[in-house]
Formats: sequence, C-alpha cells, structure tokens
Amino acid sequence: MLLERLRMERWKILKSELVVNHRWYKLRRDHVELPTGQVLDDYFVSVRPNVVLVFPLTADNQVVLVRQYKHAAADVFIELPGGVVDEGENTPLEAAKRELLEETGYASDDLEQLLEVTDNPTKDTNRIYFFVARNARRVAEQELDDTENIEVLTVPLGDIESMILSGQIRVAGSIALCLLALRKLQPVRT
Repeated sequence: MLLERLRMERWKILKSELVVNHRWYKLRRDHVELPTGQVLDDYFVSVRPNVVLVFPLTADNQVVLVRQYKHAAADVFIELPGGVVDEGENTPLEAAKRELLEETGYASDDLEQLLEVTDNPTKDTNRIYFFVARNARRVAEQELDDTENIEVLTVPLGDIESMILSGQIRVAGSIALCLLALRKLQPVRT
C-alpha cells in the first residue's frame, strides 16, 4: 500500500545568502518563515552537487568495489564507485559512466538508473542517482585525481549481503544501492 502524500506547506524563504563559496564547499544561510509564522534567521544549507553511485556487475557475477581512505571519517571504506556530476555533464548517466571508468577502469554499455534519492534532505541540496551496470568489463587503467588512492576489488555477487551485514560495507549510499541491486538482480544471483 502506498502512502498518500500529506499536503505540507513549504517554508517561505525571506532571504538567502552564500556564506561560504569555495570550489569544494558551499554553505548557504537562509532566513525562512515557517507555516506557523515562526521566523528562523539562521538555517544553514550545504549546497552540494548531485552525485552518482554505480553497482558494477561483471559477466561472471563479480561486483566491482573500491577501497579508499575518507578524510572526514578518518577511516578506510569499501564502497561502490561514484562521485559528483560535473558541470557540463548533461545527464547523471554520463557522470555514472565517467566515474566508473575513472575510479575502476571498468566500463559497461548496459547502465540502468534504479532510483533517485536524497541523502540528507535536512541540510543538503543534492540528489544521488543509483545505477546498476551489467556486464562491466575492465577496459583501461584508473584515472585518479591527485587526492585519490583507490584500490579496486572484485567480490562475488553472493558475498555482498554478508559484507553489509558484517560491517565490511558500511557507507549508507553503498548499502542502499547494494540492497536495491541485489533485489533487482535476484533472478541471476549465484
């Protein structure tokens, strides 16, 4: 059963200013009026670019994962390849193909968008586009930025759920997409 959307009034933006405008981070301060009439003059919003995340599956049912250090959390994580939709890219699909190739050296001619989600609607403006890439194959070397050090892993499709449940895959977006992809690919699971 689907829940009907309740009619909710949006907050009215009275004033908005960009308080941090750096190429890697933008922070907006909104002055808003709530439907109750209450006014907030310090609602901070992280203005972030949209992101793609890819679940790459090879023809022999291996999932391509990446392992890398993430500075904000100060730890190493196993996750799915992905990244921001760059300015000038016309579609999330274009960004998904680019990110998959850059981070892993893998490509696929069969990418399907599974879902568009919002990670943190309270404070972030971006959307995340989830893709499954069937018949992924290695076609090139990685093309990493100076700040990236990414190890590429291949894991049997049948091991993904246990990696999530054991905490080996522990990034929220990767967990969500893995579970969606497992459900989508259920007929071909080994």
